[in-house]
Amino acid sequence: MPHSPQEKKRVLARVRRIRGQCDALDRALDTGAECGPVLQQIAAIRGAVNGLMSEVMEAHLREEFGQPAKSDAQRDERVREMSMLIRSYLK
Repeated sequence: MPHSPQEKKRVLARVRRIRGQCDALDRALDTGAECGPVLQQIAAIRGAVNGLMSEVMEAHLREEFGQPAKSDAQRDERVREMSMLIRSYLK
C-alpha cells in the first residue's frame, strides 16, 4: 500500500474516480442505456482498476525490494508473495 502522503492521495483520487465511473454505470443500467455505451463504460472501469492495481503494485515493489533482504528466507518469501500478487493481477 502506498505510504507516502502524496502516493496515498493519488491512489485515493483514483479510487474516487472509479467509484464515479461505477455510479455512472449503475445509472446507465438503471435507465436502460444501449449496450455500446454500457460496454464502453465497463471497459473504462476495467482500465481504471488495472491502473490502480499497477500503481499499488509498483509501490509495493519499491517497499519490498527497495531494501536488501536480511536473509535468503526473507528474500524467498518476498519473491513468493510478489509472484502470487502478479498471478492474481494477470487473471
